[in-house]
Amino acid sequence: MTGAEAPILAHFGSFSEGMIQLLRASVPGASFAPCEPDGTPPPVDSEILVALAHDPQGLARALAPGVRWVHLLGAGADGFPLDALGERTLTCSRGASAPAIAEFVLAVMLAFEKQLPQSWINQPPERWNLARLGGLKGRTVGVVGLGAIGTEVARRAMAFDMRVVALRRTQAPAPLPEVEMVHSLHELLGRSDHVVVAAPATAATDKLFDAAAFAAMKPGSHLVNISRGTLVDQDALQAALESGRPAMASLDVVDPEPLPAGHPLYAHPRVRLSPHISWSSPETMERTVALFADNLRRYRAGEALQGVVDPIAGY
Repeated sequence: MTGAEAPILAHFGSFSEGMIQLLRASVPGASFAPCEPDGTPPPVDSEILVALAHDPQGLARALAPGVRWVHLLGAGADGFPLDALGERTLTCSRGASAPAIAEFVLAVMLAFEKQLPQSWINQPPERWNLARLGGLKGRTVGVVGLGAIGTEVARRAMAFDMRVVALRRTQAPAPLPEVEMVHSLHELLGRSDHVVVAAPATAATDKLFDAAAFAAMKPGSHLVNISRGTLVDQDALQAALESGRPAMASLDVVDPEPLPAGHPLYAHPRVRLSPHISWSSPETMERTVALFADNLRRYRAGEALQGVVDPIAGY
């Protein structure tokens, strides 16, 4: 059978049943052949594999010899065995979760400035009608990584009259004219009241936020990580929090995930942890699957695919 007629290989591990049901409902006319939980592909001849990038060994097994195109239902490729890709094309649903994640970032920045949830009361306080709350207007947010997520964060931050400075790997101009591009991480850190980590996880960004980076941050600043836990040296972060650089860290991602029971970040008074849920919204999965459906149409029509991953850069 041709790539247009054969069932599409699918590897989602323990999520297979629900994900395949969603794909069948969202991609009319396509059929899907699930791999075994360990990634072993079924005996079908297909050019296409759709997967989640969570099981490198299983994904390596799922790469049947006939597969020519792999699509990841997610924005990151750091869980994919790039060394096993060969000449195949790899794409991802880049940008699908960007609006939801950007909203989450604004929520935690507001929580930091408005001292939430500690401002809520359940008994009479010592003082009524008195507080020293901050605000976003006039503050500077530094965005590390100006892809789809970073751009959506910048767009929303500017709606709150924030200044936006950003750093990206390439010399490409800012996607929004109001965003000021800077040339070094330490320059960004020294100017930012809030720092949003939105860069991809690659060898070049591993522990990008180390002791030297934290020392360059403004006293009283706020770190937000919605990218990957590997970008932050968590031991260095715990030490830096004691000096107030940063004053607080809002972490939706950590390393490893999940953190083991008893890990000190769970109980740290200056850390706000969430269990990698910033992507969640009623529209995120619809957008994710819609990007795959559009690429499937493009593949079968011989058109250029969207969200192509550069295996050398890692994203």
